[in-house]
Amino acid sequence: LGMFSEVKFPVPWGHVAAKAWGPPDGHPVLCLHGWLDNANTFDRLIPLLPRDCRYVAMDFSGHGLSSHRPAGSPYHFLDYVSDVRRVAAALQWRRFTLMGHSMAFLFVSQHFIFPQFCFLYPEMVDKLILLENLGFLLSPEDTEAWLKSKRMVIDRLLSLEARQQAPKARSPEAALQRLLEANRHLTAEGGAILLQRGATETPAG
Repeated sequence: LGMFSEVKFPVPWGHVAAKAWGPPDGHPVLCLHGWLDNANTFDRLIPLLPRDCRYVAMDFSGHGLSSHRPAGSPYHFLDYVSDVRRVAAALQWRRFTLMGHSMAFLFVSQHFIFPQFCFLYPEMVDKLILLENLGFLLSPEDTEAWLKSKRMVIDRLLSLEARQQAPKARSPEAALQRLLEANRHLTAEGGAILLQRGATETPAG
């Protein structure tokens, strides 16, 4: 398990980098590093672990060899959870073990990457290995609403990225109709005003 391979997963702003150890068909284990660390955090640990597992240690965005987010973009903790979901999707892992420490969960309130992912996608996690131990603090009355809203945000984001296409050219009338369908509070007059600045004319339409 001392030998590893470098892996890259495409994301809209570049790529997420990772290191992989063990047989490709081994039990999947996703390893998450800590604050200002990177995938090399696991270099000394992985060779000591069971050899029948497939270990993938990712660099969070802006860490290690992963691409930084665009200049001016904040690094929210829910975005890190989205990175984990993206990597799992790229690996086609439907169920796997999560292992990590520090930034992965050692923050107050909702700023836990590990418990957030487990809480949002419990069907995807078979085991949780915490190299430090602290739970996810959320008041019971907030649980259902938090779960529903945050999972919807991540799922919609990844769905949009998967269906990303070149912008379509539309006639002015079709563009207005599309805008009104997406914003039912707009009047036709208001939509036309917005399109004067919100649409660009091209040779195709």
